[in-house]
Amino acid sequence: MGKTLAEKILSLKSGSDASAGDIVVSMVDLAFVQDTTGPLTVREFWDNGFTKLANPSRTALFLDHAAPSPQRQLSTDHILLRKFARDTGALIFDVGEGVCHQLVAEKLARPGDVIVGADSHTVTAGGLCAFATGMGSSDIAVAFALGKTWFRVPETIKVVVSGRFKHGLYAKDLILHLIGLIGADGATYKALEFSGNVVNNMTVAERLTIANMAVEAGAKVGLFPSDRQTLEYLCSVGREADYQPLAADVDAVYERVIEIDATALEPTISKPHTVDNTATARELKGTKLDQVFIGTCTGGRLDDLAVAAAIFKNRKRHPQTRLIVTPASQKIYLEAIRLGYIEILVQAGANIMPPGCGACLGVHQGVLGDGEVCLSTANRNFKGRMGNPEGFIYLASAATAAASAIKGEISDPREVM
Repeated sequence: MGKTLAEKILSLKSGSDASAGDIVVSMVDLAFVQDTTGPLTVREFWDNGFTKLANPSRTALFLDHAAPSPQRQLSTDHILLRKFARDTGALIFDVGEGVCHQLVAEKLARPGDVIVGADSHTVTAGGLCAFATGMGSSDIAVAFALGKTWFRVPETIKVVVSGRFKHGLYAKDLILHLIGLIGADGATYKALEFSGNVVNNMTVAERLTIANMAVEAGAKVGLFPSDRQTLEYLCSVGREADYQPLAADVDAVYERVIEIDATALEPTISKPHTVDNTATARELKGTKLDQVFIGTCTGGRLDDLAVAAAIFKNRKRHPQTRLIVTPASQKIYLEAIRLGYIEILVQAGANIMPPGCGACLGVHQGVLGDGEVCLSTANRNFKGRMGNPEGFIYLASAATAAASAIKGEISDPREVM
């Protein structure tokens, strides 16, 4: 019997013939934390009597969620993580380098890897065909020390995407549509495996966006094949040696198959306060916006900034709508400067934040006021997500966000593109 991508990767890393439902002990190729989960991980590591990392060069700490730090306690946590890196030889990515999930994609993730992180959006690396998933801080402490962890091999839902994206439609619209279709718990502890002609032609940046939000449907992982697009991306970041082709077997067995015609999609938005509460941009047209946020590990890549800059060229944000832009990494920031995207966005009235998580989790750089409404390219819109339980967050693509910022209300991007 053939294997799904999840079964294939966990078989390779556990040295067993793994099938859905099996319990396996797998080697861990990369374990990481960020600055809100890392301090607990470090304390658990020491409290459990561990003194050495199993693989220092594949253990990473990221200072991205509160970067630069807005509070004394968070600054002290940064000190703790920097010291841990010095003492153990772990990799550290400091303030301003970018969001952990984007940096993992650029510098560390490899097809066929097993990656665990103390952050639920660790699933992002599935866009590079890594079995990547979030875990609690104490589990990551053990993975730091032992270089292995256990999994129940997930059943797999296959998502076949056919047709093509029409003008003004993007990967973000696809994943929001899927989550709205199956619900926030529609793939709980399942692997979402993406295939079809649309997927075959997606860039890795688009795949990362979709894999990133697999967890918003409850998925354990979101997986894409490792193919020519994967090779092209790894070559672009100087890591062609990390490439290996990897795909599910043609006779793999799936729990369910979902078919989506991309041609039929429309610009899609998640309404407050759950990601699966979806509607089309046309249905929400006219919803007034106090703030638009373009950035994060979901919507702050170079492709997103390019789309936004193209829409904003020779245009301004609405005078009553704030515009915040946060590149996902320093590499993206520098390239966006070189290509002129940042200049266009600044001229349009954007505030450019340093690479990192920025306003996404509500620590700083864009906390909402009582009753304020924000349209964001992020991955979550839970009550209180951007720092205020009295705020309202809508989620959309960078194109929809940019078009809406110009009009000061939710708009269909095709009207201005």
